[in-house]
Order: sequence, then structure tokens, then C-alpha cells
Amino acid sequence: MSELRSFPNETEWLEFKVNNAQEIGEYISALSNAACIHDKEYGYIVFGIDDKTHRIVGTRFTPHQKGKGNEDLIPWITRLLDPRLHFDHFEFEAEEKSIVIFKIRAASNTPVKFSGEPYIRIGSYKKKLAEHPEKERLIWTKEPSSAFEKEIASYDLTGDEVLNLIDYTSYFDLMKIPLPDNRSLIFEKLVQEKLIIGNGEKYDITNLGAILFAKDIDAFETLSRKAIRVIIYQGNNKLKTKKEQEEKKGYASGFKGLVGYINDQLPMNEEIGKAFRKEVKMFPELAIRELVANAIIHQDFSEKGSGPMIEIFDNRIDISNPGKPLISTMRFVDHNPKSRNEKLAHFMRRLNICEERGSGIDKVIFECEYYQLPAPKIIEGENYTRVTLFSHKTLRQMDKEDKVRACYLHACLKYVSGEYMTNQSLRNRFGIEEKNYSTASRIILEGIKSGQIKDYDPESNSKKHAKYIPFWV
Repeated sequence: MSELRSFPNETEWLEFKVNNAQEIGEYISALSNAACIHDKEYGYIVFGIDDKTHRIVGTRFTPHQKGKGNEDLIPWITRLLDPRLHFDHFEFEAEEKSIVIFKIRAASNTPVKFSGEPYIRIGSYKKKLAEHPEKERLIWTKEPSSAFEKEIASYDLTGDEVLNLIDYTSYFDLMKIPLPDNRSLIFEKLVQEKLIIGNGEKYDITNLGAILFAKDIDAFETLSRKAIRVIIYQGNNKLKTKKEQEEKKGYASGFKGLVGYINDQLPMNEEIGKAFRKEVKMFPELAIRELVANAIIHQDFSEKGSGPMIEIFDNRIDISNPGKPLISTMRFVDHNPKSRNEKLAHFMRRLNICEERGSGIDKVIFECEYYQLPAPKIIEGENYTRVTLFSHKTLRQMDKEDKVRACYLHACLKYVSGEYMTNQSLRNRFGIEEKNYSTASRIILEGIKSGQIKDYDPESNSKKHAKYIPFWV
């Protein structure tokens, strides 16, 4: 409290009051939104301090009083905040006078509303945020002041409540660590990994702990829409849904079962590529595994109301996640990916769920080439990223876009492997017979025209031994 009193004046994220608790819900909205704009992790309302002199004068206000409709004040405020916002309140005495402090978490990407209306502080005045659109834009575009993984998913839990919510045995299994026979050692390890945080005799579960090891993601209100959905459609469009399922377990504890379930739903194909004439799954499991892991770790958690989604059609599978990619879709192969959720990605790499930086998409492309499938298609949407794997097509069935995309990604894969694409390597990629040299040449020419590939040595007159590289080299 001394630190807050030391400010010469109230700030837009700090409010001093004596007894007047009217409009407290609106003030919580305003201070949360203002804290976001000013890069503060929390906003504060302090009851019992004179707002002019900052002297301790005490307060008659108590957070145990009633709100409207005779509902208890704290549940009433919480119910009317959107999105649901965590705030703490502390009651104590200073200089033998009562003090109450509300500690309010800053908004993250979405303005906090109270009773349907967002508020903001302008100087020392509370205003409707709609009257200040420049402030509202700042909140929507503001980078979070703390990493998603560090934020708290559930507060003030007993040890038993933590163990009921977290699949702690999965953590020890996946880390290949013997399960301790002592409860205190279990909690010590979970705290060490920052899956939970000790808080006196209670514990808080972090977003990292909840999203990776929840027994049921829906048990955590702020994460309930982040469960992974798998939808199987009849045919090649979304007109008729055959089956839909959500994976309610945490991403780590449920990953193996999720990939197994997806693989079980995939159609069988009697022929995948020229070299494979046996009944196999339409898509290679390794490619599915890598793309699902990528969708998990690269999603934008600030996109409310949606999580990773796998959609299975008769002729393709779409794997999407909320949030635009942070790098160009044309540079997924060579560029070390930027991750919004580095701690989540690092943890999943430790659990061998996803590959080291940048190697996962390489494996997907390699698998598609090995099974002579069309190249994957990566789409950047308005607020999502989607990767599509296509079922087997003959070269004749592929359109120009399919061929050029495969040619470009083949050149990328060759280059990052320390090699170069040639007419011969492209024939191998498509399964084109040796005598059909000109077929590969025409695809290469289209790739050059599109600007996606180029001659390694444009001065050379030998087309037979020509080498080709991606446009970005």
C-alpha cells in the first residue's frame, strides 16, 4: 500500500476512495482497461485513502456487503464482467483504520465490460470507452504484458482440488519420471515446472498447467473454448456432418489419444503413390502428428471462443488454429518459426510431442513427397491459419496450382537439406517416368513464371543439368 500512496496523484490505473462504492463494477472495468493501455499488470482501487492528501483515513466499505438484487457484492460484480476477469480484494488495518484494496488484472486484447458496457479512465475521470475509440484500438492491438502461459487459470485451490483438476500422473509418465510416493514431492515438482504456483497453504494453477494437463479443459472457465475439435464430414464439403468430438483432456495428456482417434477416422486408400499398392491410411500419421502439434503451439490464445480444429473430408484434411501466422506462409520451410507461446512450445518439445524449431513442417512436406501426395496447402485467413493435406491424385488429376506448389516446396526442402532441385529430382517427387523429361520441365517453367523458384545458375546453357532454388535464396 505504501508504494501506491507514494504516487503524487491518482493515475488512470489507480483510484483512491474513502467510502463511496457506487459504480464499483464500472471502475473495475475502467481500471482493467487503463492498466492494459499503460502496460501495467494490474489496476488498483484503494478504499480508506484520501484522494487529495493520500492520508490514511479508513473506510466503512466492506466487500461483504450486498450488490443489486441483494446478491453478494463480489459474485455480483464477477457475474457482470465480460470477459470474466480475476480480481483480488484484501482487507486489513493500517494506523488502526480499515483499508480495503482491490487488485484488478489488466485487460488482454479484449476490453473488459461491466453490465455490457466497457469503461476507461481519462485522467481521474471514469468514461465510457466507446467515447474514446483511440483507446479502444490500443486495447485490441496491445501485446499482452505477460505471457499467456504465466497467467492463472484457477486461483486459491487446496492440494486436493489441484490433484482433482490436473492429470499429474500424465506429467510424470510423459517425462519418464517415477511417480513420487510422497504428495509433497509431487507438488514440489509441479511448482518447479510452473504448472502450479504455491500461494501460502493454497495453490494457483497456471494456464500452462491447465492447457497441458487438465483432466477436463472445460473445468477452467477461461480455457473452456480451447479444447481441440475433430469434425468428420460426409463428402468433400460441410453440408453433412458424420461425427464430431472434442478432446477435453489437456493438450499434453490427451495428445497421443487425439492423434490415434484422428488416424482411426481417416479413410483407407488402396493406392498412395506409384510405389504403394496396398491398403493404407489416406494420410501419413507423422504428418498429422506434426500439423496438430503446430496448430496447438502456434495458436493465438487471445482469439476468444475458438481453438485448434481438425476437419476430415473424403478428399482432404484441414488442420487449423486461431490466429494469423507470424511469418509468411511462403517461408514456413526455411524460416525458424516465431512462436506466440514459447513456453508451451518448449514444454511440448521436452515431452517429445513436437519437433525442434523449424523441423516439423519439413517432415510434413517430406512425408507428402515420400507417399507422392499433393503438396500441403497453407492458408492465412483473417484470424486463422489452416494447413490442408490432400488425398492422392495422379499427376494428370493435379491442376497447375497443385503442381507449382509441389515444385516450390520440393525446391525448399532440397535447399534446406543442402541440395538443389533438378529435373530428375522433380520427376522422382511426382513419380514421372524417366523418358518424360519434358513433363517435369514444363512444371519447372511454370514455377519460374510464378516467381516461386529460379535458376541456381542463370548463365548456364545446360538445361539437362540445371539446378533450381526457391525465390528467397
